[in-house]
Amino acid sequence: MRVSRIQAAENRQSVINVASRLFRERGFDGIGLKDLMEAAGLTQGAFYKQFESKEDLAVEASRRALESASGRWSDAAAKNPDDPLGTVIAFYLSGDHRGERMDGCPIVALGSDAARQGPGVKAEFETGIKAHLDVIGRFVAQTGGEADRAKAMAILATMVGAVTLSRVVNDPELAQALLDAAAEQVRDAAAA
Repeated sequence: MRVSRIQAAENRQSVINVASRLFRERGFDGIGLKDLMEAAGLTQGAFYKQFESKEDLAVEASRRALESASGRWSDAAAKNPDDPLGTVIAFYLSGDHRGERMDGCPIVALGSDAARQGPGVKAEFETGIKAHLDVIGRFVAQTGGEADRAKAMAILATMVGAVTLSRVVNDPELAQALLDAAAEQVRDAAAA
């Protein structure tokens, strides 16, 4: 049975959305095409009608995940314009976010995997990281210069590192202590 162009486009978006979530949960190499397509409700044969390769899908899924993540930051900030950074800190450095394997931060979930991928995936991560830096930069802007950019980089690195470390330890108290310490450091850095 032939699939309409509209249905094919919807199928493609569905595969990208599913891959975005499953890659964050299992890593780029942690799921095969058969299982990925099954999760999207499609056959493996349909994959090659939509994508040139798994790397092509990884690029698209990375873009989707990173856009979603920076959008979550902007949405959270918009809900509390009096303290946008505090709002982002509260949700990002939380136990709930720590547990969000499929929908959490793709930089945390896939950062080390992305470093081993091709230039297309790395380019999407670079774009996504820059978008995160831009969001933080708006929160800490004072002079609009290099000092603000450096502060935004330190804040992002601290937050990503804290969530990463909190996910690799078994002790829930240590995990929370890592998140709490990072939150305090980020607030101090932003205020300085």
